[in-house]
Amino acid sequence: MSASRLVSRLLYRRQRALVHVLLWSTVDGLPAMFSGLLVATALDRGFLRHRTVVGLAWLAGLGVAALVRAAAVRRLFPWLAAVVEPLRDELVTSIVTTTLRKAVAGEPADLASVARLTGQVETVRDLVSATLRTVRQVAVTITAALIGLFVLAPAAALICLPPVLAALALYAALLPRLARREYAVLLAEERIAGDAGSALVALRDVVACGAEGRVAATIGSQVDAGAVAARSLARASGAQRMVVAVGGEVPLLMVLALSPWPMHRAGLTAGDAAGAATYLGANLLPAMRTLVETLGVWGLQLAIVGRRLAEAAVWPADPPRVPPALQRPTGYELRLEHASFAYGLRSDPIIHELDLLVPEDDHLAIVGPSGIGKSTLADIISGGIAPTTGDVLLGGTSLTRVDSSTIRHNLALLPQEAYVFAGSLRENLTYLCGVCSDRDLDAAVETLGLRQLVNRLGGYDAQIDSLSNGERQLIALARVWLSPARIVILDEATAHLDLATEAVVEEAFARRFGTLIVVAHRISSARRARRVLLMEDGRLSSGSVESHARSSRPYEQMVRQWQLGPAIGSA
Repeated sequence: MSASRLVSRLLYRRQRALVHVLLWSTVDGLPAMFSGLLVATALDRGFLRHRTVVGLAWLAGLGVAALVRAAAVRRLFPWLAAVVEPLRDELVTSIVTTTLRKAVAGEPADLASVARLTGQVETVRDLVSATLRTVRQVAVTITAALIGLFVLAPAAALICLPPVLAALALYAALLPRLARREYAVLLAEERIAGDAGSALVALRDVVACGAEGRVAATIGSQVDAGAVAARSLARASGAQRMVVAVGGEVPLLMVLALSPWPMHRAGLTAGDAAGAATYLGANLLPAMRTLVETLGVWGLQLAIVGRRLAEAAVWPADPPRVPPALQRPTGYELRLEHASFAYGLRSDPIIHELDLLVPEDDHLAIVGPSGIGKSTLADIISGGIAPTTGDVLLGGTSLTRVDSSTIRHNLALLPQEAYVFAGSLRENLTYLCGVCSDRDLDAAVETLGLRQLVNRLGGYDAQIDSLSNGERQLIALARVWLSPARIVILDEATAHLDLATEAVVEEAFARRFGTLIVVAHRISSARRARRVLLMEDGRLSSGSVESHARSSRPYEQMVRQWQLGPAIGSA
């Protein structure tokens, strides 16, 4: 993928912001079109006729133009940020994703990716910002200055056109050489980062083998090569000064030197000559300098760095797949069919060929030793992660064919670490239920035992301040209880509650409509369920607490630990 294609693809998604950037850039360039005309008019109609006030009044137009430009720039920058900041985020995501995929696939670690992820991505971000900010100004300024010059003094415009065209041709011939040398500098930086990273990883072995000098020499040679490449780029960059001289300074000198003769023959006034000099000295010359700096430094770096990022982010594309047609589930029965899951291609599966049927309105508890995969199973059931193999069906329909909004509306997973956001208690409680009356809130508060908490905070409209872990869990539980979810999965969501409050909450959810799945951390939670599923070695077996204790020695030990006292972390 080329750099231009990479950047174009990322910018394409922000067309609206780019349109606003273009519009305000046009307004920003309008003062350049009138600057020479205002100066010429101020001289011819004011100062040269000894009408100082009139001359100053025309020059005041330059101040108005400056105010217009300042207002345009002020309105421009928010839209510029709307283009640049998301672009950086997408580049970081692309590099990280590609690097992780390659690592999971077993490819050697790419330590130079650190340079890409930090320096190069930030470079692209800065360069895109600088390019958008300046190229649009240069283009508008040069266009406006030439239009104004042709209107004011056609003879001066004809004098200036040949050197400007010659400068552009010289620059076009110079850019390929600059690109090659800029690319060499970038490769040198990556080699230094890669060698230094390898040496750091193997630092203990390097010291043990007494190879410090050899490693230092290797890295030093890369640094020296980078310095040579940088000096070569500096020499080539110096030639850009000729472009500015030919395209910006020579036209201005020609107009100033020849102005008495050609201007007089062309019927141009002294004000016209001064106006022409204004277009050239105050607009065209700075614009040519900015053009060289933008394309010769920023634009060139953007092309080279973008090329490296595009190369680094290339990953063999999967064959195109037609997305399956979305279907509506018929009912809320949950089923896992031969579901397996592993966190990497070479990792052992946490869940292996698992089959599970959860009928509508069921109440079951999932128990098992810590780290066995209970939370992973809860994530798979809720659609948070997809199984590596196998399928999850809701109402007889694969979750891959169910619209995501339907899944979010009907399945609720509540983890141990409850999330409470800044705002009022009412906003936190009603976040998932849409429109809830005070009567609905009162019902949830009384059912789940939140009245004391509501009173302590000062009512539903009170702003939430400091909360304990148990209070956060109660608010999150009430939020889910008020939601329309037909399937609720509590993944140790009552771990910070005392035994009495936990019993109230779980019994309330058991009476609530729909299916309840509890990842149990206490024996009391398991005994309240209709079914107890023991998870062991990635498989599930159904039974009671006592039957599992008789058939599984690890589970028997876990039950004994439960019976000794409350689980660790309870309030």
